[in-house]
Amino acid sequence: MKSLLEEPAHREIHARIEKLHAEQVPGWGKMRVAQMLRHCQFPIETAMGTKPMRSPNLLMKLIFKSFKKSMYNDKLWKQGLPTPKSFMVEDDRDFNYEKNQLLRLVDDFHALKVKEDWPDHPAFGSFSKEQWGKMQYKHLDHHLRQFGV
Repeated sequence: MKSLLEEPAHREIHARIEKLHAEQVPGWGKMRVAQMLRHCQFPIETAMGTKPMRSPNLLMKLIFKSFKKSMYNDKLWKQGLPTPKSFMVEDDRDFNYEKNQLLRLVDDFHALKVKEDWPDHPAFGSFSKEQWGKMQYKHLDHHLRQFGV
Protein backbone atom coordinates (compact mmCIF):
# COMPACT_ATOMS: atom_id res chain seq x y z
CA MET A 1 0.00 0.00 0.00
CA LYS A 2 1.21 3.48 -0.81
CA SER A 3 1.83 5.90 2.05
CA LEU A 4 0.76 9.52 2.33
CA LEU A 5 4.13 10.11 3.97
CA GLU A 6 5.89 9.28 0.67
CA GLU A 7 6.28 12.06 -1.90
CA PRO A 8 4.81 10.27 -4.97
CA ALA A 9 1.67 9.23 -3.08
CA HIS A 10 1.35 12.70 -1.56
CA ARG A 11 1.49 14.32 -5.02
CA GLU A 12 -0.98 11.77 -6.40
CA ILE A 13 -3.55 12.34 -3.66
CA HIS A 14 -3.15 16.10 -3.94
CA ALA A 15 -3.77 15.98 -7.71
CA ARG A 16 -6.81 13.71 -7.30
CA ILE A 17 -8.38 16.02 -4.71
CA GLU A 18 -7.78 18.96 -7.08
CA LYS A 19 -9.82 17.13 -9.77
CA LEU A 20 -12.96 17.11 -7.60
CA HIS A 21 -15.75 19.57 -8.35
CA ALA A 22 -18.75 20.65 -6.29
CA GLU A 23 -21.33 18.74 -8.35
CA GLN A 24 -19.48 15.42 -8.33
CA VAL A 25 -21.79 12.45 -7.67
CA PRO A 26 -20.63 9.40 -5.69
CA GLY A 27 -20.47 5.98 -7.28
CA TRP A 28 -21.74 4.57 -3.98
CA GLY A 29 -22.82 5.77 -0.56
CA LYS A 30 -24.86 8.71 0.69
CA MET A 31 -22.26 11.44 1.28
CA ARG A 32 -22.12 14.44 -0.99
CA VAL A 33 -18.68 15.50 -2.18
CA ALA A 34 -18.26 18.36 0.33
CA GLN A 35 -19.31 16.03 3.17
CA MET A 36 -16.75 13.47 2.00
CA LEU A 37 -14.04 16.12 2.00
CA ARG A 38 -14.85 16.97 5.63
CA HIS A 39 -15.11 13.28 6.56
CA CYS A 40 -11.63 12.62 5.13
CA GLN A 41 -10.15 15.23 7.44
CA PHE A 42 -11.12 13.36 10.63
CA PRO A 43 -8.68 10.42 10.37
CA ILE A 44 -5.81 12.76 9.50
CA GLU A 45 -6.66 14.94 12.49
CA THR A 46 -6.80 11.81 14.67
CA ALA A 47 -3.35 10.72 13.43
CA MET A 48 -1.95 14.17 14.11
CA GLY A 49 -3.49 14.21 17.58
CA THR A 50 -5.71 17.22 16.88
CA LYS A 51 -9.09 15.41 16.86
CA PRO A 52 -10.02 13.68 20.08
CA MET A 53 -11.93 10.46 19.58
CA ARG A 54 -13.68 8.58 22.34
CA SER A 55 -12.06 5.27 23.15
CA PRO A 56 -14.47 2.35 22.63
CA ASN A 57 -15.26 -0.17 25.35
CA LEU A 58 -13.08 -3.26 25.81
CA LEU A 59 -15.29 -5.53 23.69
CA MET A 60 -15.23 -3.09 20.78
CA LYS A 61 -11.45 -2.69 21.10
CA LEU A 62 -11.08 -6.47 20.75
CA ILE A 63 -13.30 -6.42 17.67
CA PHE A 64 -11.32 -3.53 16.16
CA LYS A 65 -8.05 -5.32 16.88
CA SER A 66 -9.23 -8.28 14.77
CA PHE A 67 -9.26 -6.17 11.61
CA LYS A 68 -6.52 -3.67 12.42
CA LYS A 69 -4.26 -4.90 9.58
CA SER A 70 -7.02 -4.24 7.05
CA MET A 71 -6.64 -0.54 7.83
CA TYR A 72 -3.24 -0.40 6.08
CA ASN A 73 -2.75 -3.59 4.04
CA ASP A 74 -2.88 -3.77 0.22
CA LYS A 75 -6.49 -4.99 -0.03
CA LEU A 76 -8.99 -2.31 -1.09
CA TRP A 77 -11.84 -1.56 1.29
CA LYS A 78 -15.31 -2.67 0.27
CA GLN A 79 -17.88 -0.12 -0.79
CA GLY A 80 -20.45 0.89 1.82
CA LEU A 81 -18.47 0.10 4.96
CA PRO A 82 -19.99 1.58 8.14
CA THR A 83 -18.67 4.96 9.28
CA PRO A 84 -17.93 5.65 12.96
CA LYS A 85 -20.46 8.14 14.34
CA SER A 86 -17.72 10.58 15.27
CA PHE A 87 -16.60 10.66 11.60
CA MET A 88 -20.07 11.13 10.08
CA VAL A 89 -20.87 14.39 8.34
CA GLU A 90 -24.58 14.96 7.82
CA ASP A 91 -24.84 18.74 7.49
CA ASP A 92 -24.22 20.72 4.32
CA ARG A 93 -20.62 21.84 3.88
CA ASP A 94 -18.94 24.46 1.72
CA PHE A 95 -17.13 22.56 -1.05
CA ASN A 96 -14.27 25.02 -1.62
CA TYR A 97 -13.61 25.48 2.08
CA GLU A 98 -13.55 21.72 2.78
CA LYS A 99 -11.41 21.03 -0.28
CA ASN A 100 -8.84 23.61 0.82
CA GLN A 101 -8.90 22.32 4.40
CA LEU A 102 -8.29 18.74 3.23
CA LEU A 103 -5.45 19.81 0.92
CA ARG A 104 -3.85 21.70 3.82
CA LEU A 105 -4.20 18.68 6.14
CA VAL A 106 -2.75 16.34 3.50
CA ASP A 107 0.26 18.67 3.27
CA ASP A 108 0.53 19.01 7.06
CA PHE A 109 0.40 15.23 7.50
CA HIS A 110 2.99 14.65 4.77
CA ALA A 111 5.30 17.17 6.45
CA LEU A 112 5.38 14.85 9.49
CA LYS A 113 7.30 12.19 7.52
CA VAL A 114 10.32 12.63 9.81
CA LYS A 115 8.25 12.29 12.99
CA GLU A 116 8.89 9.05 14.88
CA ASP A 117 6.52 9.05 17.87
CA TRP A 118 2.89 8.87 16.80
CA PRO A 119 -0.16 8.84 19.07
CA ASP A 120 -2.09 5.65 19.64
CA HIS A 121 -5.35 5.32 17.77
CA PRO A 122 -8.24 5.36 20.29
CA ALA A 123 -9.83 2.22 18.79
CA PHE A 124 -6.97 0.29 17.18
CA GLY A 125 -4.08 1.08 19.51
CA SER A 126 -0.58 1.74 18.29
CA PHE A 127 0.39 2.21 14.67
CA SER A 128 3.90 2.69 13.34
CA LYS A 129 4.69 5.76 11.23
CA GLU A 130 4.49 3.56 8.13
CA GLN A 131 1.10 2.16 9.15
CA TRP A 132 -0.31 5.64 9.82
CA GLY A 133 0.89 6.77 6.38
CA LYS A 134 -0.59 3.77 4.61
CA MET A 135 -3.88 4.07 6.48
CA GLN A 136 -4.27 7.73 5.50
CA TYR A 137 -3.50 6.96 1.85
CA LYS A 138 -5.92 4.02 1.85
CA HIS A 139 -8.77 6.05 3.35
CA LEU A 140 -8.31 8.94 0.93
CA ASP A 141 -7.96 6.58 -2.04
CA HIS A 142 -11.18 4.80 -1.02
CA HIS A 143 -13.20 8.03 -1.03
CA LEU A 144 -11.55 9.50 -4.10
CA ARG A 145 -12.45 6.30 -5.97
CA GLN A 146 -15.99 6.70 -4.56
CA PHE A 147 -16.17 10.02 -6.41
CA GLY A 148 -14.45 8.80 -9.57
CA VAL A 149 -11.04 10.44 -9.23
